Amino acid sequence: MADIHAVEPTRRDFLYVATGAFAAVGVGAAVWPLIDQMNPDASVLALASIELDIGSVPVGQEITVKWRGKPVFVRHRTEEEIKAAEAVDISTLRDPQTDDARLVKGVDGKLHPEWLILIGICTHLGCVPLAYKGEYDGYFCPCHGSVYDTSGRIRQGPAPLNLPVPPYEFVSDTKIKIG
Repeated sequence: MADIHAVEPTRRDFLYVATGAFAAVGVGAAVWPLIDQMNPDASVLALASIELDIGSVPVGQEITVKWRGKPVFVRHRTEEEIKAAEAVDISTLRDPQTDDARLVKGVDGKLHPEWLILIGICTHLGCVPLAYKGEYDGYFCPCHGSVYDTSGRIRQGPAPLNLPVPPYEFVSDTKIKIG
């Protein structure tokens, strides 16, 4: 028959555990500042989102604001521009996307096709396109000839993708929050 003896912990065992715990706390205290310094500073966090009053933008006009160092186009589209964007057969587009898919709902829960918000950087080589230019009266990148329609969708030229839509939401009927 086997005789099982319980081993009593000794003072040496306690010293090993205490030393290990002390070392673990010391390593954690030394490493934490190195990890914490990788967080963005307050100036970067302040630019993470902007609120913009769009109520003063007249129909048929566009403003450009800066968000995270990028130009953002805020366009108040006319009825003709909206109809032209909605009438496009998406099967003919290089980057197929409906006009409605490029919009967000307002505070009333409805889409507002009169407002088009885009990051104004050409998806070919990062140039800034010109507004109300090109065959489709949308955006034209003069560097390499990319042409976008009134919804910011690529129609001609070397750009592979549509102009990106930033994350935004309507805060009120006349204010949006980008980011």
